[in-house]
Amino acid sequence: MISSRAVAVEALVRIEEGAYSHVVVPTILRQKNIPVRNRAQVTSLVYATLRNQRRLDDLISRVSQRKVNRLDPPVRAALRIGAQQLISDVAPYAAVDETVSAVPQRSRGFVNAVLRSLTRLGPPWPEPESLAVALSYPDWIVDLFVAELGESDARGVLVAGNLPGVLTLRPQFGRATAQELTDELLAEGIKVERGELVPEALLVTGTGDPGTLPAVASGRATPQDQASQAVVAYLNPQPGDRVLDVAAAPGGKTTAIAGAVGPKGFVFALDTNSGRLRLVREAALRLGLTIETAVADGTNLPLRPGGFNRILVDAPCSGLGVLRRRPDARWRVQFEDIAPLAALQEQLVLAAIDNLELGGVLVYSVCTLTKAETLGVAERVLAKRPDLKALAPPASPWRRWGPGAILFPQAASTDGMFVLGLTRPE
Repeated sequence: MISSRAVAVEALVRIEEGAYSHVVVPTILRQKNIPVRNRAQVTSLVYATLRNQRRLDDLISRVSQRKVNRLDPPVRAALRIGAQQLISDVAPYAAVDETVSAVPQRSRGFVNAVLRSLTRLGPPWPEPESLAVALSYPDWIVDLFVAELGESDARGVLVAGNLPGVLTLRPQFGRATAQELTDELLAEGIKVERGELVPEALLVTGTGDPGTLPAVASGRATPQDQASQAVVAYLNPQPGDRVLDVAAAPGGKTTAIAGAVGPKGFVFALDTNSGRLRLVREAALRLGLTIETAVADGTNLPLRPGGFNRILVDAPCSGLGVLRRRPDARWRVQFEDIAPLAALQEQLVLAAIDNLELGGVLVYSVCTLTKAETLGVAERVLAKRPDLKALAPPASPWRRWGPGAILFPQAASTDGMFVLGLTRPE
């Protein structure tokens, strides 16, 4: 049987080649038919290694004569996995021997030598040269957060981004209650806690691929972070509402909206990517929901003005609020990405607002924390559309952020999120 460390090496190599961690890890677990008891171990090892990548490379570079970035990808991945286990207090014999066995025979001597040298380096491990190395982020992310959020909040965000993301489930409206799902999961030996931000949310530990849970497979629950659930709660869709979801894929918020509006409501989900929009349709089918979909450019909507009483613009963003669940994003996103994203976000809101009926509600949300994509977009939209009125922001632990509100990930152990509520007064 293939070892957990060998699976983790393969996943890290594929992520380095461009795959997304939250997609490739569940896929590999299914393809390799990994036993349930090992799935959580593989997931935890891959994600922890990605989070600590810069710190691990710093340690490896202290004992290796070969530069980390010049190593073959499987060797680099194995060394990072071995180093991650050592700094996590895994017994050296296990961290070294089992990791060495996960690489090709020709590379085992080198991997063994480097990891055994690491065992002599610590603990205690050498002090990193900077906060960015210590917390394992690119310099620009640390510098930007400190400049825009202040040192205390920035450090809180960065530390929270290195904590393991807990699988959170949303009970599907009308198909299961939070208590029913709690009883079922506990009976399966899975630990369950209620959410702090969203009381009906279920925080689940002790499982790997959420798709293997009977409650998820049968459509009685769906994975969705509390912050994402809270965005839909702020939109507050009601039975019978007509709702437009401008950038709907992959569909977590869309299906929550559809459950809330019920069979007498109407949800129109748009996205520019037909493949990602298929995920929305698949989720609707699994959950027994009716959602109309269309491939469309959200900056140029061919819709009748005033046709919806609620609109969600959950816009594409830099994703710097979800680094605990998508740790590879910190190495993928570049500072130069932010300005074009902010311009696109503004266009999406301005294009959508005319499709809102008078007195209706539009919510703009992004799972990031940069000022350009939060305050900047909010202020520019309100400056260009003085006929709009900002709604009262959600309550604590959300924090008022200009005309909207921001949720730091350390506030309630969730993703980081920004929301702005707008209305067209009658």
